[in-house]
Amino acid sequence: MPAPTPSSLRVASIQMESQPGDKEANFQILERFVDSAVRAGAQLIVFPECCISGYWFMRHLSPDQLGQLAEPIPDGPSTRRLIDLARKHRVSIGAGWVETGLNGTFHNSYVVALPDGSFHRHRKLHAFEHERMRGGSEFTVFDLPGGFRAGILICYDCNLIENVRLTALLGAQVLIAPHQTGAVRSRNPHLMGLIERAVWDRRHTDPAAIEQEFRGDKGRGWLMRWLPSRAHDNGVFLVFSNGVGVDDDEIRTGNAMILDPYGRILVETSRAADAMVVADLDPSLLAEATGRLWIQARRPELYGPLTVPTGQERDTRTLKFME
Repeated sequence: MPAPTPSSLRVASIQMESQPGDKEANFQILERFVDSAVRAGAQLIVFPECCISGYWFMRHLSPDQLGQLAEPIPDGPSTRRLIDLARKHRVSIGAGWVETGLNGTFHNSYVVALPDGSFHRHRKLHAFEHERMRGGSEFTVFDLPGGFRAGILICYDCNLIENVRLTALLGAQVLIAPHQTGAVRSRNPHLMGLIERAVWDRRHTDPAAIEQEFRGDKGRGWLMRWLPSRAHDNGVFLVFSNGVGVDDDEIRTGNAMILDPYGRILVETSRAADAMVVADLDPSLLAEATGRLWIQARRPELYGPLTVPTGQERDTRTLKFME
């Protein structure tokens, strides 16, 4: 029998500036946005990658310092607090932080807490933020209340088309895509590049300058090269949540947005500030979405070479720090 058609889902995507290592301050920001999203009728609220722990600063930490920042999942305080918040408001909430791993290793992890007190964890497959950070080994796809099936891919995970396709093949209709990106340092003249800190600091007196950067090739322009295709080619809604503002020595560009299964932007922002966007996901768009028809045209017998190493494979951390 065909799967039942899900009902409409109202989703909020948040961009926020996290304070490095200050979980309490970051949770207070998160809780304020949850209150706003609940008032707006959101049923799924998506926050950025490592929004609770802070992100880019962690590459400077010693293993001991990273250990003090990290928590076990589900037995750590951040998981419990997120679950309590989801249960209290009867909504689903996703947020990220550093997870304690085995034998002195760590994971860049993301937790979606559901209204019934259950949760789902995704460990970033392509983690690179610290020499002790290890990538996950599993895809994360699960059912949301109301009938939508969701998957999680964290930042660099979404760069690889295979990851998004496999998530769709596992039944995902909504891709939760938390990031910390935009204005990334690079030696590649065609890839982003830094935003001057002074431009961010003048955002209140000269908002046009920073918003031009956010909308340009360091932010939205770069995202438009690939993000809509991930949604379109796989026939999934995509909820893009990102950091914004100062992140160690880089400036995150926000650009929170929600896309439909045709790769069209339902809602977005270019604000140089903490912000929220909200959209309703219409399930009637799923059945005939181009990407879903293309998936039906697949010829798996041709794709065996995709699983065979070519010798070109390199560790994500090595590749990232070569950029």
